Amino acid sequence: MNEIRKTDDALAELFKKVRRVEIKSKHVSRQLFSGEYHSAFKGKGMSFSEVRPYQYGDDVRFIEWNVTARLKEPYVKIFEEERELTIILMIDMSRSDIFGTLKMTKKELVTELAAVLAVSANVNNDKVGAVFFTDKMERFIPPRKGRSHVLRIIRELIDYSPVGNGTNIAGALDFITKAVKRKSIVFLISDFIDLGYDKQLGMASRKHDLIGVHVYDRAEEELPDAGLVLVKNPETLEANWIDTSSNKTRTAHKAAFISRKRYFEQSFQKAGADTMNIRTDQAYLPVLHELFKKRG
Repeated sequence: MNEIRKTDDALAELFKKVRRVEIKSKHVSRQLFSGEYHSAFKGKGMSFSEVRPYQYGDDVRFIEWNVTARLKEPYVKIFEEERELTIILMIDMSRSDIFGTLKMTKKELVTELAAVLAVSANVNNDKVGAVFFTDKMERFIPPRKGRSHVLRIIRELIDYSPVGNGTNIAGALDFITKAVKRKSIVFLISDFIDLGYDKQLGMASRKHDLIGVHVYDRAEEELPDAGLVLVKNPETLEANWIDTSSNKTRTAHKAAFISRKRYFEQSFQKAGADTMNIRTDQAYLPVLHELFKKRG
């Protein structure tokens, strides 16, 4: 009986968390994406809509010859953009995401970002799916429409326990290239503590509209001077004592972060894909807003 009660309490708490994230995501979606969502992301292509009489300046390549011959005057085809989009959230679930020193952990930030994007897709009647990965493929939620589907993604984001520990971005990109046939808007959300994925990135970006979202903590960028500290790598589970008061240690730490960040930005730029950098103690709304404005 006690075990059943504990399970019920855990489920109730999970539902509360999901609801809180959904409410915040809806508020952010309305605040940020009014009018910008459609301009930021292009549809799948152009589809035939109707014909109308030819006007001076119309492209002669669009003349509808059958209608023109029947009505004895030139008519042209009118096309409109196919607006339905497919959004895929590629989410790094590796153990390093549990890290956070100030406002929130990287996992909490990733959850909020992904939820905002999923809710925005649903509001605009677009499909949304998710890929969870670590150093292996963890879970694929095929794209669908509807609030219940979005709530499932949010629930999985909050409650999912990954099997792997590390990060294999190349493997995740290879999966999305092969598994998702239709051209999609793909948000790759990760702390990008990984290298060697530029080849797979290039292949994925030729098929999909790819956006890299780099999530990081201030302590990963600037190691605080806190004396001798026991540091544990959550991905490899290795623990080491480091002297954070050493300038040499802090400089090497910062250089490693800058090197990874530079690789991330240059790889995406070479692939023709957009990027964002979002820190756990900073507001992410302005960064998302800037991306949407730039793309629009």
